[in-house]
Amino acid sequence: MRQILFAGAIGLFLTLVGTPLLIKLLARKGYGQFIRDDGPRTHGSKKGTPTMGGIAFILATILAYLLAKVITGEPMSFSGILVLFLMAGMGLVGFLDDYIKIVKQRSLGLRAKAKMAGQLIVGIAFAVLSLQFADSRGNTPASTRLSFVEDFGWSIGPVLFCVWALFMILAMSNGVNLTDGLDGLATGASVMVFGAYTFIGLWQFQESCAFADNLTNPSACFEVRDPLDLAVVASALMGACFGFLWWNTSPAKIFMGDTGSLALGGALAGLAILSRTEFLLAILGGLFVMITMSVVIQVGSFKMTGKRVFRMAPLQHHFELKGWSEVLVVVRFWIIQGMCVIVGLGLFYAGWAAKK
Repeated sequence: MRQILFAGAIGLFLTLVGTPLLIKLLARKGYGQFIRDDGPRTHGSKKGTPTMGGIAFILATILAYLLAKVITGEPMSFSGILVLFLMAGMGLVGFLDDYIKIVKQRSLGLRAKAKMAGQLIVGIAFAVLSLQFADSRGNTPASTRLSFVEDFGWSIGPVLFCVWALFMILAMSNGVNLTDGLDGLATGASVMVFGAYTFIGLWQFQESCAFADNLTNPSACFEVRDPLDLAVVASALMGACFGFLWWNTSPAKIFMGDTGSLALGGALAGLAILSRTEFLLAILGGLFVMITMSVVIQVGSFKMTGKRVFRMAPLQHHFELKGWSEVLVVVRFWIIQGMCVIVGLGLFYAGWAAKK
């Protein structure tokens, strides 16, 4: 429990203090946001705002995790390291994308094939490694079975598991990336989901099958390799994003860029895969799913009928064009995300209670 508290507090402190320093550094180098011409007109004033702010919470999360371990004397786990690796690896792909946008002064950074190749390399490495490092009970960080609140069904095998893991990583990364269109929207939504995974990891640890002999109902235990360490990583991410939100909320002093959005999406997918809550993530991260689907619907409708369903996609810009202020859209979308987290945690608890 101390690890979780220390990780969250340190992550919060590091981004609160470190983000202003990053803002000054990026501003001095002229690393400002490039604004698309086809976006809402109100976004023109955001041009030049320092971007690549994801660097702040990526570094803060890693440091918070490490310092929490040093302070408490607890060992690191393969599960925790794998999630941090996935976050940092996806963040690196996003950083290269952001850097090229700034240097070339264009809305597109890495070429689509290069960006996809980077994401595939990181995702495949994570998927393959997550099936290694079995503990004394034979559990690897990930499972080749699909999961909702726990594993179910038969094993899909290592090859199909890698494909499934890649789909989740790419879907969540792009989902967070599409959501990151308004000040603080993606950051605030991510804070809520990481908070949920902090709770889930702690609950799974308390009801772990490793302690089945001490549980009142051993049949209701969770077979997860390192649930407590996943809670530590989630807490570090929650704290780091919370601190970053102070500077990212409207009017934003800094944007996370693809550096941050790809990293957060990777971290969310990694936590879901290793905590055996893969399908539950679609509910916990419901806002990201909703915004992603708005783009799918918009593109599909235009290709098939030549007509648009929304005034503009992603969905948050549709409401901006309807006359909602940016802050109003963000707050109402946060409310939706909060409801998704409540429903997701309710289903998680109900799934556990049903086994009792």
